[in-house]
Parts: sequence; structure tokens; C-alpha cells
Amino acid sequence: VQLVESGGGLVQAGGSLRLSCAASGSLFSINAMGWYRQAPGKERELVAALSTGGSIYYADSVKGRFTISRDNAKNTLYLQMHSLKPEDTAMYYCAATYGPFEHEYDYWGQGTQVTVSS
Repeated sequence: VQLVESGGGLVQAGGSLRLSCAASGSLFSINAMGWYRQAPGKERELVAALSTGGSIYYADSVKGRFTISRDNAKNTLYLQMHSLKPEDTAMYYCAATYGPFEHEYDYWGQGTQVTVSS
């Protein structure tokens, strides 16, 4: 499984970005995909996740601002981010797992940088 993120960039506080994750390879056994982020000096955190069964997870810090979705025809996962805050600045990673979305993830993308200026 290969995951390639895109869509990061520099945006002012209050702005929006949409991240994309193009997935390829043997995806039929993948159960869940998610977006993680890691800011300098901080631990990596799960921001949002989506399972094939339809379960969705959002971190409290992004609820109401971020939306995770997927386009099965394009094998692409999205993260729509609105009302961005400086504290959302981080490297964002797409990840996929054979287990439930809270499980340890098996595949990772290279990351895309999101920088929110105040």
C-alpha cells in the first residue's frame, strides 16, 4: 500500500485547506484510514479517521472544523479543514490500517506540511 499526501501549504488563521491522500496497492483488506499530525516538539496525534464500516473519529481539537471523507472510485482520502488556527500547524500524515481506526497503523504517507499564520 502506498499513500501520497498533497494539499498542504501556508494559510492565514481562519482560512481553509483540503488535504488529499491518494492510495494505491492492495487496499482490499484495509479497514480504516486516518490523518495524523505532528508539530515540532509534540507527540503525533490522530486527528481524524474513517473506517470502511462508516465509523468516524475526530480529535476534540478539530471537531466542527475538520471533515474527513473518501472517494472510493478514486481511492482518495480527504481532510477538509476550516477555521484553521495557528495551533493546527503541523506535518500531516495519511495512514492506513488493517484494524480498527484506533489500532496501530500499518502504512504511512510522507506527510504534507500545514502552516497557519496568525
